[in-house]
Amino acid sequence: MTYLIDAWLERPQPYLRILNRNTGEVCAVLEEQALDELRDQGDLDLHELNSSEPLVLKELVRSLFLYCYARALRP
Repeated sequence: MTYLIDAWLERPQPYLRILNRNTGEVCAVLEEQALDELRDQGDLDLHELNSSEPLVLKELVRSLFLYCYARALRP
């Protein structure tokens, strides 16, 4: 599968979505609170979003998916 990161971070209610590039299906959504938490933990480097290196982006998508799944499991 190939993914696309759709990030709107400079708006009043920022969000980041991970989309399936082939279907356009939204696979994960991170909104302001989650983005703030990731930045505070040091797990989201905004410069990585601008990277054109496939390995950097692959690792970023993997980390974002793991965070989403872990957050969904919280009580």
